[in-house]
Amino acid sequence: MDFSATMSGQDKAVSQAQVDSLNAILKQDGVKQNALGQDDFLKILITQLSYQDPTAPMEDKEFIAQMAQFSSLEQMNQMSTNFSKLSGTMNLNSAIGMIGKNVTIASGERVVNGLVEEVTGTENPQVLVNGKFYDFNDIQSVR
Repeated sequence: MDFSATMSGQDKAVSQAQVDSLNAILKQDGVKQNALGQDDFLKILITQLSYQDPTAPMEDKEFIAQMAQFSSLEQMNQMSTNFSKLSGTMNLNSAIGMIGKNVTIASGERVVNGLVEEVTGTENPQVLVNGKFYDFNDIQSVR
């Protein structure tokens, strides 16, 4: 829907000022935001309601569909975060299981053989072999 046809010049200026303000805040943070949050979704929804054509308002079904899609997307993002944490925990448990075992580690073009003496880290554990720490994911074999 083209909102510019139903917006007055003043409304367009106010909307542009809000967009410019938000962009300035995002630039100040120095973080590029790739995902919309719940607050962003509600702001967009309120803006849609504010500038909709009164002779052809949006249907209830459209609002419900948008809210359901946003809710599903938010739940999928939470699941992704939880799976990442679970993966990190599983890596840590696997690394702890390597303590006292002889391993072969590929470190760049070097191959290191030795006993795992210690494990550090949580989501990205490292193992101590021959007095040096290596990423757990670099372990090639266990003896």
